[in-house]
Amino acid sequence: MSQPENTTTQATAFTNHDRKPIHIPGSIQPHGVLLAISTQLEILQVSNNTQAYLGKEPKDLLGKPLSYLLESQQVETVKQCLVKKIGSVNVFKVSINTSRQKRDFDAIAHRTEEAVILELEPTDSKSEVSFLSFYALVGVAIAKMQRTSNLVEFLHLVAEEVQKIIGFDRVMVYQFDESGAGSVVGEVKREDLSPYLGLHYPATDIPAQARELYTRCFLRFLPDLTAEAVNLVPTENPTTHQPLDLSYSLLRSFDWCCAEYHQNMGVKALLVISLIQEQKLWGLISCHHQTPKHISYEVRKMCEFLGQIVSSELAHKISNSEWDYKVKLKSLQSEFLESISQADNFIDALIKPEIRLLDFVSASGAAVCLDNEINLVGAAPNIDEVRALIEWADTQVSDNLFSTDSLPKLYPEALIFKDTASGLLLLRISKVRRYYILWFRPEFLQTVHWAGNPQESIQAQVDGSYTLSPRKSFEQWQETVRLTSLPWKACEVESAIALRNAIVGIVLSKADELAKINLELERSNQELASFAYAASHDLKEPLRGIYNFSTVLLEDYAQVLDDDGIECLQTVVSLSVRMETLINALLRLSQLGQAHLREQTTDLNELLNQVIDVFRASRQESGLVNIRIPRPLPTVQCDRVLVNEVFSNLVGNAFKYNDKAEQWVEIGYLDERLGTRDWGQGDKGTRGQGEKGNTQSPIPNPHYPLSPEGTPPSLIFYIRDNGIGIPQHHLETIFRLFKRLHSQEKYGGGAGAGLAIVKKIVELHNGQIWVESTVGVGSIFYFTLE
Repeated sequence: MSQPENTTTQATAFTNHDRKPIHIPGSIQPHGVLLAISTQLEILQVSNNTQAYLGKEPKDLLGKPLSYLLESQQVETVKQCLVKKIGSVNVFKVSINTSRQKRDFDAIAHRTEEAVILELEPTDSKSEVSFLSFYALVGVAIAKMQRTSNLVEFLHLVAEEVQKIIGFDRVMVYQFDESGAGSVVGEVKREDLSPYLGLHYPATDIPAQARELYTRCFLRFLPDLTAEAVNLVPTENPTTHQPLDLSYSLLRSFDWCCAEYHQNMGVKALLVISLIQEQKLWGLISCHHQTPKHISYEVRKMCEFLGQIVSSELAHKISNSEWDYKVKLKSLQSEFLESISQADNFIDALIKPEIRLLDFVSASGAAVCLDNEINLVGAAPNIDEVRALIEWADTQVSDNLFSTDSLPKLYPEALIFKDTASGLLLLRISKVRRYYILWFRPEFLQTVHWAGNPQESIQAQVDGSYTLSPRKSFEQWQETVRLTSLPWKACEVESAIALRNAIVGIVLSKADELAKINLELERSNQELASFAYAASHDLKEPLRGIYNFSTVLLEDYAQVLDDDGIECLQTVVSLSVRMETLINALLRLSQLGQAHLREQTTDLNELLNQVIDVFRASRQESGLVNIRIPRPLPTVQCDRVLVNEVFSNLVGNAFKYNDKAEQWVEIGYLDERLGTRDWGQGDKGTRGQGEKGNTQSPIPNPHYPLSPEGTPPSLIFYIRDNGIGIPQHHLETIFRLFKRLHSQEKYGGGAGAGLAIVKKIVELHNGQIWVESTVGVGSIFYFTLE
């Protein structure tokens, strides 16, 4: 059959079941007596069976000092519990005179938050078991287990040796998975019993509260599951007015659900030993007997000790079975991280070769996301699906690492790509930027053999709620599990964490290096700017001398020079003028490099009127000046003088490099915040002498560069002309210093520094400048001022 669909129903019932306070039942099992002792060593509560065991009614013991029942040495032993940590146990033998006879007990005392609990179990032995006797019983078993290296054989041997000690009908080793469900991984049983080896049990069979108690108390013994519980008298601690905490109590009674569950399996006696790995509950040694069966306290302590040895040995057996795989991952990790640290291109280092990133966690596919750039590796969802998955993770995943072997159950949209990504291991590298690495595993169909149908445990009530009840049958029941992948192993998750830590370390190291380089570059640039300023300033004086002396020679000594000499002097004069122009440009650029912006609120309409007035005055001989302004320009924060220079340069170039009979220039802006793109609006806003209205068609949208945040600038200014245009291969080079596309004789000459100066001014305003052009049609210069 397919996987059950009523997961929510099961989860609700499971949650309600988990909330049952099993550690404060207010009663004990009847095979012993319990007394709650105050810090003043007075008896606060007793179990309601003291008459049967001690020959005294509860009312005769309540309020009495403990010395009323025990000898002074034994009272002192109980008193020692007051200075021990909670759960620590003191064990001793005690003999108590009853009305009929003298009875021997095993006394087990431990401290809780509010009291000391003393439990008495009848015993036939008056003396403690010696170490030699203890070792004789468990020593051989320990030696056998230590000699076994195979994990499966080891678990079978554990069950076998425990059965030899306690003589139960069935002994199983039970292992939990990440969800709290479990399976039988080792078993020794009576021949006539049905096998449970390999069967799975849902997490509801051993709820979270029980698992938590097994983590704290390493042994639980229920000698008779049909026995009636014995209530405590009074039911609440008279000092705290709260139920007595029996978390560490050996005699704590059991829940009816537990009793019915095991009785449905034919079990009447139960012994459970905890197996702990890395302070977590790895599994249990669960021992079943078909009839009530009592085991002495000494034998149970042997079993508890054996369980601790098994836990210790288990770590080695598991480590040996996973060691080769861990070594492989470590080797890949070392090689991978070394290549990343030395790579110039981070993405290439991650995804080339592809197999390396996948082998890093044994994935079948991966996606590397750096902001809006996504690179896919291997079998992965498409880019749009990965982008949507990351959007979901941004809101649902708070940790830097997230893993699941059933993504479609958490993120239903993953159903469409379950064949490639039913399993997800997500690594968030940065919380500031959207930097992720995602690994994927495909759906892995598997057949699970349950001990009975787990859905039978869910019972619908009249009010519409659901409760968990013990199921009646434990016969093998098959289920096909879908929408899950192979689970991610702990070592694979650790490998991903190591990658993140390494990447963060590499980025910090690179950032430190970059900061040092930037500091050095800043110092070098300052020195270079100072040198350029000094050099250009100092060169002007000798250059002026060359010009002046050459002019004197031409004016006063021309009659003694032949034509070649005069031509040479004229060339010297021309070159000195040219050189002075270049030096002035270099001087201006170096001044800008050391300039500090004097930003102020500037109405660009007023500023542009000044530029146009100056420009018209300089071109009176050239006739009409057709400058179009489709709409008023905005008011901005800028350095008024420098931005004036930007407009002057760009407007001047627009007319200078124009061979049309009717020349025009259009000045405007785009407001990306409002989505406004007005390029021309007839005669409105035009300025000039006798110019015609703008009848040109709108300009295409500009290919503006994005900001570091991936967004377009808010205000984009443009200056458009109908000039000669610029070839595509020169669109970048025209902003270089002293770069000219034409000879000095064409288009009025020039130093080739104007656009370099404009670019420098724009960059001082944290803006950008770029151009789009078509030869013979015209150019559009765009710039921003942030």
